[in-house]
Amino acid sequence: MKILIVEDEPELSQSIGAYLSSQDYLCEYAGTWAQAREKVELYRYDCILLDLMLPGGDGMDILETLKKQGQQDGVIIISAKGDYEYKIKGLHAGADDYLAKPFHLPELAARIYSVIRRRNFDNNNSVVQNELRVDLLSKSVTVHGTAVVLTKKELDLLLFFIGNKNRVIAKSALAEHLSGDIADMFDNHDFVYAHVKNLKRKLSEAGYGNYLKTIYGTGYKWEG
Repeated sequence: MKILIVEDEPELSQSIGAYLSSQDYLCEYAGTWAQAREKVELYRYDCILLDLMLPGGDGMDILETLKKQGQQDGVIIISAKGDYEYKIKGLHAGADDYLAKPFHLPELAARIYSVIRRRNFDNNNSVVQNELRVDLLSKSVTVHGTAVVLTKKELDLLLFFIGNKNRVIAKSALAEHLSGDIADMFDNHDFVYAHVKNLKRKLSEAGYGNYLKTIYGTGYKWEG
């Protein structure tokens, strides 16, 4: 899962990033309004942590731009502005949550999990498709009740496919999801093929229903 941390305090930003990385999130950073604006226009995120008071502008403008463009990224406002008027304004503008500073990192992680679960998995802690079951909290996968051991990237891919089921997903989007904006620097996205191949092999050996289809020349689609 990919998180954008929009925060101008370097120590806080790095602290959040280190904690979320330990929770298996892929984190990217923006320290100014201009950097944040560029990233949300170019890339998609499972959740954006958005500070309001940024060098160069108001974080609320970033939120309003996302909503005007119809982007589906989850947004949690993290701000020193803790008055209820700001919270109401942020939630009315389309934020999924509002967390006033200072906060505990485990609480922030729990709120991120809640936003992603609600947006991608119908607010359930587990995803079930016939013989396949994914427990989001324990990050475990079973097929016909038998555990399937996946790497972090394979599990991330599986959740991305399920969260976008019945949509064709391009290799470039998968590369960005797995590697962040540095995917733009790669000569090719062959590493995506390797991870998808391994994921399909492990699920097939366990007897899943072959829901992951290759759309030749385009990408992949999870049917469900």
